[in-house]
Amino acid sequence: MSKYIPFRTRRDTFSFFLDKKSLLYTTVFTGITFCLILLSLSLGEVFISPLEVVSSFFGKGEGGNAYIVEILRLPRILVSLFVGVGLAVSGAILQGMIRNPLASPDILGITSGGSLAVVLFLTIFSDSNDALTVSIQWQPLAAFVGAVAVGFIVYLFSLKGGTSPIRIVLIGIGLATLLDALTRLFMILGPIYRAADANLWLTGSVYATNWQEVKIIVPIITILVALSLLIARRINIQELGEELASGAGSSVQRDRVLFIIVSTALAGASVSVAGGVGFVGLMAPHIARRLVGSSYGALIPLSALIGGIIVIGADLMGRTLFLPLEVPAGVFTATIGAPYFIYLLFKK
Repeated sequence: MSKYIPFRTRRDTFSFFLDKKSLLYTTVFTGITFCLILLSLSLGEVFISPLEVVSSFFGKGEGGNAYIVEILRLPRILVSLFVGVGLAVSGAILQGMIRNPLASPDILGITSGGSLAVVLFLTIFSDSNDALTVSIQWQPLAAFVGAVAVGFIVYLFSLKGGTSPIRIVLIGIGLATLLDALTRLFMILGPIYRAADANLWLTGSVYATNWQEVKIIVPIITILVALSLLIARRINIQELGEELASGAGSSVQRDRVLFIIVSTALAGASVSVAGGVGFVGLMAPHIARRLVGSSYGALIPLSALIGGIIVIGADLMGRTLFLPLEVPAGVFTATIGAPYFIYLLFKK
């Protein structure tokens, strides 16, 4: 019995195989994602039954509960989902391009670039009364620009007769350390009130997100993930190594530029809304790879779902475990991710 389901258009202009095992896991994790979203909408300082949550979607919920579901919780959960998707797919692409299981937006300094940009934004545009002189709506743009800029700097610094995967990792680690030090420096030099805001953002939090952030992140992440699926075959070829990839007709350096652009944009969009949610880009692709293997046509969708589940779950624990206090989601992803990172070091 075949492991694959063939799919092609009528004129054979587009075709691919669906792996039955991958399709099964993707379906299962899609179901888990929806169940977790429903659970997260129900739980909190005010408990709302799942039936009441579903009623709110159809406009039949009670006034107070409908407000909590539609205005307070749903935007936060959707942002958590797409932040997890963006970081996970970014990590998956970086690991395939560099052929290093430890590669992720955190390790390569991409999230650090976004963090530094936000701290600079809060420091430069604050007056003597600790008030921002520009709209806070510009903060996501600052983080996005910072993350993308660092991605290109890492690539440009690694150019020496062609980019080397190990050189990209080493330069990324060095830049991440430098950027983290600069971030702390500007937090000390800046206003104390803004430093507290920046510190919460650096930890990684989706607190107080609203529909404006949803409208920003959803189309960006959706388009970039779709593009990631279109270039999945090129990533598969890159994992063979430079010589074999070149022999198979792949333009290695041009493809690496494309991968860096897509992965950096995914991480930058995620960081711009939620801050430094760490280790998601490291953990999610590894979990997916253990389930469906290394083919990126299957790995990217499953990594995206697992990344979304991780961030939604971390935010749910942050909202409910220590009521009435809220703990940033990044605390829980780091609590899980740091031991997992150490495990990978020993294992690999």
